[in-house]
Amino acid sequence: MENWLILLLALLPGLAALLLLLFRRPAPAALPAETLMPLVERLGAIQSGVGEQLAQQAREVGAALSAQNQRLAEAQALAAERARMQEAALAERLAQATQVMTESLIEQGRRVNEAVAAQNERLNAALTGQSERVARQLTEQFAATQETAKAIGERLAVIDAARSNIEALGAQVTTLSGILSNKQSRGAFGEVQLRRLVEDRLPADGYSWQHTLSNRHRADCLIHLPHPPGPVVVDSKFPLEGWLTQRDAEGRERDLAAKAFASDMRKHVGDIATKYLIPGETAEGALLFVPSEAIYAELHATQAPLVEEAARMGVYIVSPSTLWAVLGTMRALMQDVRIRAEARRIQDEVKRMGTEVGRLDTRVAKLKKHFSDMQDDVRMIDITTEKIVRASERMAAVELEEAAGAPPAVSLAEASPASLPRA
Repeated sequence: MENWLILLLALLPGLAALLLLLFRRPAPAALPAETLMPLVERLGAIQSGVGEQLAQQAREVGAALSAQNQRLAEAQALAAERARMQEAALAERLAQATQVMTESLIEQGRRVNEAVAAQNERLNAALTGQSERVARQLTEQFAATQETAKAIGERLAVIDAARSNIEALGAQVTTLSGILSNKQSRGAFGEVQLRRLVEDRLPADGYSWQHTLSNRHRADCLIHLPHPPGPVVVDSKFPLEGWLTQRDAEGRERDLAAKAFASDMRKHVGDIATKYLIPGETAEGALLFVPSEAIYAELHATQAPLVEEAARMGVYIVSPSTLWAVLGTMRALMQDVRIRAEARRIQDEVKRMGTEVGRLDTRVAKLKKHFSDMQDDVRMIDITTEKIVRASERMAAVELEEAAGAPPAVSLAEASPASLPRA
């Protein structure tokens, strides 16, 4: 193809000259054959010479092209040889870099393994210490919980005891004891009758015998009631002799005996009001015990003004039956006071138990928070361990790839163009 192109280029000047001769001026008139023949022969000679020159030039151009192709082939062979040498040098450099990188990775893997082992030791030590602290704290919390439970049990035992006392008080309220039916005998033994009634109706700590007041006067019986109304004095020194004299007398003597009995009663009621009604210490009223229902009934029937006068002075006359009812009322009042005291005690115990329960709840909340914090620490330790395991797996994968012959990446310093062999 190149030879034909060169030949065509060589023919172009001749063709151009021929066209110039043909079109340089207008065609003359037709020449005779004798004139044209020399021209034709001359043109043929010129063409023949031009063809030889073109052939010679084509041969020279072909030879030049062959020489150029040979030089190009030699240059390509030389370039291939140089490329092979450069490739061999680069492979050698890559092998050296691979070896260096492998040694570096091995060293780094060893260091990482040592760091992981040290970290594991520290983690194990930390976990051991944390476990010991948790166990110690759990033991302390368990001991505290046991103490709280023990305290709650003691409080419940106190509450049960208080409930038993309340039940005993209720049983005492409903308990009735017999009273001597011989009214004349009770009249003769008024003080004994009073003692039996009081001891039968009231608890042991609800009264006292022969109690000395602040004014140094001694009361036959003092019933301990809370304020108000306060302690109540019961006097058993009813002027029985004057009553018996009045009862046994007849006619005028009976009237005189009745006046004497009324005088003795007023004096005795006045003494009771003076001796036993102490503001701030005793109640505003006292009781005068009449040991006979018959005497009590007749007294109200025949000496009603005297009974009313005694009541105005704060002294109330009672018989065994009325005293029994009054003592029952007093007992109910004592029971109510004791129930209130026991209720307050129960409330105090419940409050203490609520405080203990609150402490238990606080300690349980602290224990839950401690467990939550410990779970967070364990979770963070798991995350760190997973990261270390993944890093170890990546290093193990790199070592496996090196063992399989996969060339690792070369550092920029070792693979720079300055380190490559030059052509």
